[in-house]
Amino acid sequence: MQLLYAPTSPYVRKVMVCAHLLGLAEHIALLPSAANPVVRDGRIAAHNPVAKVPTLILGDGRTLYDSRVICEYLASLKPECGLFPASAEARWLALRRQALGDGLLDAALLARYEYTARPAEKQWDAWRAAQLVKVRACLDAIEQEAGALAAAALTIGEIAIACALGYLDFRFAQLQWRDTHPQAAHWHARVQTLAALQITLPFEP
Repeated sequence: MQLLYAPTSPYVRKVMVCAHLLGLAEHIALLPSAANPVVRDGRIAAHNPVAKVPTLILGDGRTLYDSRVICEYLASLKPECGLFPASAEARWLALRRQALGDGLLDAALLARYEYTARPAEKQWDAWRAAQLVKVRACLDAIEQEAGALAAAALTIGEIAIACALGYLDFRFAQLQWRDTHPQAAHWHARVQTLAALQITLPFEP
């Protein structure tokens, strides 16, 4: 398998955390790309019409895109690992938590793009502020259930939330989210020690 990726992408990190936890990382070749919300990268677009990472190219040439789809595909290769629980109640809980983590990321990325992708004369402060309200609301929700989050046998829910909090550390350190969300901070400190999280820390190339 081949993965079009960017080392700064939290969605790529989510896929690679899954791959490491499943023991599949060594079967995935990383293909560099220059994903950008404005400038289209032809290397990605050749396999994904929306030209976003992560995009996974399977051995037979088929492609999968969107981190949620790729993560579930990888988990289907090792269902015994339980990243996507089989029982209905546990599955819906894991998927809801994945949506919570992804929702935080979606809002954070939109807030970041407002200042990094738009010319100064077109930036909208109220838009960015509205996205950060969503980020804080997601943090409040994570804080409320932090005590129930696993720190060892992770599901896709914990993986998504861990990657989302890691992205805030990477791009939004000024939010100082730990100061106001101590339970989430405690959980994140524990889960962050896992090898799959350490190996996949984002970085500027």
